[in-house]
Amino acid sequence: MTRSARRWRHSVMVVLAALVLALPACWGAATLWYQLPCATAVRIVGVALWAVLCLVLLVVAWRGQALVAASGFVVAFAALLLRWQAIAPSNDRAWADDVARGVTGTVDGDTVTLAGVRDFDWRAENDYAPRWETRRYDLAQLESTDLILSYWMGPAIAHTLVSFGFADGAHVVFSAEIRRERGEAFSTIGGFFKQFELVLIAADERDIVRLRTNVRGEDVYLYRVNMPKPAMQALFRAYVAEGNALAATPRFYNTVTTNCTTLIYHMMRSIVGNLPLDWRLLLSGHLDEYVYARGALDARYPLARLRAFGRIGDRARASDRGPEFSADIRRGIPELPH
Repeated sequence: MTRSARRWRHSVMVVLAALVLALPACWGAATLWYQLPCATAVRIVGVALWAVLCLVLLVVAWRGQALVAASGFVVAFAALLLRWQAIAPSNDRAWADDVARGVTGTVDGDTVTLAGVRDFDWRAENDYAPRWETRRYDLAQLESTDLILSYWMGPAIAHTLVSFGFADGAHVVFSAEIRRERGEAFSTIGGFFKQFELVLIAADERDIVRLRTNVRGEDVYLYRVNMPKPAMQALFRAYVAEGNALAATPRFYNTVTTNCTTLIYHMMRSIVGNLPLDWRLLLSGHLDEYVYARGALDARYPLARLRAFGRIGDRARASDRGPEFSADIRRGIPELPH
């Protein structure tokens, strides 16, 4: 092999090695950025030092010491992985007020007692009167299950909530959310890097739905879900079990695998079975398409009509703090056929 060919092969091998190592190197930089418990300036320094180390090892490989460079990267990356594995979720942090309590419950036959039901009075996103209550529900009187999609990040991404309605007109909404610490803001990328724990919130509709429609100005849709009563009761009990499990064993939120949509999917799959995985479970803004295709929405109307019926923002703003908020936001949405 000529000298020129050897140089060419060497260059190609170094470039390929750099491409192979690029992903773990970027993962390491992101991990340091989101997990260094320091001020922003210190995190910048930490990421910069990691980047310098990776570049130095690349130069070492370029100079013909590929084994030394590879060994150095493996040692550094292994140390980072050990640190990553040691990061554990917790239920004991200085939480933001609206996620300070996760719901827990007890089940006695058809009577369910929920502790930590949120009923905040929101005047603005940072101006509210906090209130947490203990409420009891009779599953024998459970009459409806509604899917609520709240669009806050374009048409592909929506927050998923499930509302249960009872014969006396009461509703309770379950919502799996990130558990932010005080002063912390949501980050989609941070959700891949153990930045947030997962919390299950149970709330009054005038709290959690009105917050999204009237205070945040999100685009919110409500769909009546066609479920037999035993399945509705089983799903309610599954939410209670999930809340109790999170209270006993905290878990991290993950933007893709452990979020507001996947939680519902896994619970429903355990109840009804035969729910296929689908790209619309990841792009939750299209979840209504998935549910409609599974026959769980009102088949008398095309999905576009159901979306038009279920867009509740104007009705929510008109009702605002009214005592009939739950009934008001459902006006114009056809009842499911019996």
